[in-house]
Amino acid sequence: MGKADGKTETQELDVEHELPPAESGENPPSPASAATADGGKAEYQKLKAEYDELRDRLARMQAEFENARRRAAKEQQDFRDFAAADAIKTLLPVIDSFERALQAKSEGGEFRSGVELIYKQLQDALARLGVKAVPAKGEVFDPHYHEAIELVETTDAPDHQVIEELQRGYKFKDRLLRPAMVKVAKNSEK
Repeated sequence: MGKADGKTETQELDVEHELPPAESGENPPSPASAATADGGKAEYQKLKAEYDELRDRLARMQAEFENARRRAAKEQQDFRDFAAADAIKTLLPVIDSFERALQAKSEGGEFRSGVELIYKQLQDALARLGVKAVPAKGEVFDPHYHEAIELVETTDAPDHQVIEELQRGYKFKDRLLRPAMVKVAKNSEK
């Protein structure tokens, strides 16, 4: 640093000793110490800038890692939900058979109560998994949740109201597994 003006560091020190001391008793700053202080500030600014850049990069990498972790967790949950939905879809015909069996008139009281108990257990298990029946009878026809099998001319129900559910529809969480098969009223009197 001292060689920039053509003098060596020892020459600068000698020049410093030849200067008269200040009247106040303080020594004035030497050219060498002023150069060192300016160089120290520049070095400090350089290191601070590098530190700030590294800190910023670290914060971004942490944020990217956290986002990747969340994305992976969501993808895993979506895959589990998809797999569960497929498994539940295979059980829906079994539920339909139970419902048809319970609608049939039979004399076997113990047998019927056993079938009702099994049906209730199956419904409870599906409810714990997040499966819900799609409301149909008495509802306004919604093509997102209902599949119209027949339009029935009637004056007993408002236009586009579901008057009969032929097969129950189901949702798994917010995803439709199967639409409800329904008969819809067509009221020409409105």
